[in-house]
Parts: sequence; C-alpha cells; structure tokens
Amino acid sequence: MSQDQNLVLVVDDDPGMLGAIKRLLRQHDYEPILFSSAQAFTSHADFEKAVCVILDINLKDGSGIELRHRLKADGISVPVIYITGNEDPAIRRAALDSDCIAFLTKPFSAQSLIDPIKKALAERS
Repeated sequence: MSQDQNLVLVVDDDPGMLGAIKRLLRQHDYEPILFSSAQAFTSHADFEKAVCVILDINLKDGSGIELRHRLKADGISVPVIYITGNEDPAIRRAALDSDCIAFLTKPFSAQSLIDPIKKALAERS
C-alpha cells in the first residue's frame, strides 16, 4: 500500500497527544501529518489524499467543529474523527451533527481510534 493512500491528518494543540497519536498511526501503517493549531491546519491544501482527519474539538485558536464546517463549506468531504477532553453533551451533539465518523473522549483506547480509520479507508477504496 502506498504512503499516499494512508495519510491521516491530525489536529491537536497538545504535543503529548500529537506524539501519541503519531506513534499509534505509524504502528498501524498510517502516515500522520500533524498540525498543532487550527491556523496551521487551514493552511494545508491537499485533503483529497487523506483517509481522514482527527480533530481535537478545543484548540487554542479555534474549534475542531468550526474547522469541520469550513471544510464542508469548501466542498471537502474527508471523514472526521473528533477527540476531546470535553464531556459536554451539547458539544457532543454539535460534533455528531457535523457528520463525524467517530467521537472519542480522552483518554480513549488505541482500538477506538484505529477502527473508524480502517472503516474510512475501506469505504474509500
């Protein structure tokens, strides 16, 4: 499988979380591209190749849900997995309403992150 087919974009402003997700994705043969801010992510241009985007909901410079809406507005239909430390039911509802393939509350298991990515990849091919 080519590296191109396995790109996963990860947006989280917690360096520890970014590092952990990066290691996990690499163990499962995914190629992570990491962004530590909403700003960095919005300057990324090539979403077509991504299997999915892992978005932290509460970023220092924005909201993962807002980023998702922006992608949709730009006609980009990449699958999204939200990760958050926020248990707020309203946030969860907003996330689910924005059309995500998974909503994970930190801390989450490796499997709960990998499963929806595998599913997204299968649906793409």
